[in-house]
Amino acid sequence: MKTRVLLVQQGVWGNSASSMPLAVGYLKSYAEADARVRRSMDITIRNYPGDAGVNAMARDLLRDGSPDVLCFSVLGWNYRPFGAIAETFKQINPRGWVIFGGNHVAHQGERVFREFPQVDVVVNGEGELVFRELMTGYLDGAHPRELHGVSGISFLEEDGKQITTPERERIDDLEILPSPILTGAVPLLDANGRFAYDYALMETNRGCPYKCSFCYWGGATGQKMRAFSRERLREELECLGRAGAEVVMLADSNFGLMRQDEEFVDDLLRVRSRYGYPKRIETSWAKNKSAGFYRIMDKMKQSGMHSAFILALQTMDENVLDLMQRRNMKLNEWENLVSWLIEHDINPYLELIWGAPGETIDSFLRGYDRAAKHTPFIAVHPLMLLPNTEYHNKREEYGLVTVRGERDDFEYVLSHDTMTLQENERMLRFICWNRVLARSLWLHNVWIALRELAGVSQSSVILAFSDWMETTEDPDARQMHALARPTNSASEMTDARVWQLLTTRLLHRWWAEAMRPRVPEALRPLLDEVFRYDLMCHPVRPEETGSDAGDRLPVVERGGEQWYLRSDVTFAYPVPELVAALRRGEEVSTEPALHTTTFYYRTGFGGDLQHYFRMDRFRGLTEQQLADQSTPV
Repeated sequence: MKTRVLLVQQGVWGNSASSMPLAVGYLKSYAEADARVRRSMDITIRNYPGDAGVNAMARDLLRDGSPDVLCFSVLGWNYRPFGAIAETFKQINPRGWVIFGGNHVAHQGERVFREFPQVDVVVNGEGELVFRELMTGYLDGAHPRELHGVSGISFLEEDGKQITTPERERIDDLEILPSPILTGAVPLLDANGRFAYDYALMETNRGCPYKCSFCYWGGATGQKMRAFSRERLREELECLGRAGAEVVMLADSNFGLMRQDEEFVDDLLRVRSRYGYPKRIETSWAKNKSAGFYRIMDKMKQSGMHSAFILALQTMDENVLDLMQRRNMKLNEWENLVSWLIEHDINPYLELIWGAPGETIDSFLRGYDRAAKHTPFIAVHPLMLLPNTEYHNKREEYGLVTVRGERDDFEYVLSHDTMTLQENERMLRFICWNRVLARSLWLHNVWIALRELAGVSQSSVILAFSDWMETTEDPDARQMHALARPTNSASEMTDARVWQLLTTRLLHRWWAEAMRPRVPEALRPLLDEVFRYDLMCHPVRPEETGSDAGDRLPVVERGGEQWYLRSDVTFAYPVPELVAALRRGEEVSTEPALHTTTFYYRTGFGGDLQHYFRMDRFRGLTEQQLADQSTPV
């Protein structure tokens, strides 16, 4: 009988979306390139969504009998569940091997073995070469306490002494790794012949040239970037296009930095023109923008390829940037970039980190509002300490006080030399409501009207909402306040019940009680209409296929897609044109003028209110906006 090997991967946190198991796919494809391994071992991938429970995963893994080897791709959100499964596995098969690999456990053998003594091997770095060597060793009868000849691992000898073998050099020629997509190591289609995942993952390169204090990019920080060949990537895109992969997510650190990235986009667009897929690309864009980057964005815009452009600024404070060992683009450069993106109808989204050493509430909110002048969408992440990073190693120097996550194994910062616990509590509330109101694009237009016409900053609006939630006696708000308690949770997921309680009625009450009194009386009727316009742009959820009057919205076809239609909505001001003019930096009239428009909403939203790119894609569009967006594929 063949040796049974299970490779286990799990998607992020509580997310129910299905993501391609690329990491373990590489392990399988490289191991099976060895004829002996392929002949002697049955290597199977088990891929679970982020909301799969440990009990369900354990039953599934052991239902058909105990495997001989369990290998886990470990990150902070699955460290504890995978440790619990390892303990169960050893009860059934004490002689079986348990292998942990991944960013969260690399070079952390001492802690892993102390907390989960059932783990036999921890992989320190890239796993493909190590995994195949471990599998050939298993076939040769090696003992997991005697793996001294395998580089790049940690294990325990029989007497309990930890051994860490010499570090293995990073793979310089990535072409030695067979493609999980081209070899079939990762199946692309489900039983019904449809693409099997919500997201298709690809790597075009490995490595990161930067050494930010908060980041550990697979151990490749400060490393030369190494790329896969254009021919290989083109073939992978062909496979994904034929399979109908709607969204491609690139596991790259700085896409757009390398010359071949433009070639990749050229090939992607050719595949899309042939098959109609992929429809969208998501990636971590390079923070320093070359001429090639602008060509890439322009080509994507001209072709109608959807993408969210995320600019990771992290902080706007120069002192904090110094402590991060990070350099952003100069202020005028990123402002010019964002203006260029907006002019080309590409939505830019900015990322900031709250709680970095040296940061204060005042410095952070100044930076937040400076960024908000260019886009309302700003993702704010609470700082967490990742293993092997400089912040992790210099915690005492910065006075960092941390706590482990409730549902993950990340360390979250409670306080440090420039941030008290009380200040952090207030800002965690801010992060929560920023996520709900701004990051999710639940409100999208009112920010600019409040800022440009009434001088009310985006951060003050969010803080006003937070303060109102703490003081109002509205029963739905009280319940929301309890559900959205301050948390450092890296899962970024808001309790789903919050969205059920955040009704139009509640938003109108907040607006009337907390915001209207803050703006000049002469502007209130106009800002009321902008706020109503924002609410009118909300995606149509499956249970809300009717208008405010309860009439069912008809479905029409435009550009080969199905849309809900809401006709003849009248505003007391020409709100869509007014908001667009403010975004262009133009002067606008605040005089009333009746304006009637029609709204279109893509069908199939599914009620997923957690993810900005879905909100962005399914937000209501006016007739003119839909016409402007429509570009032949």
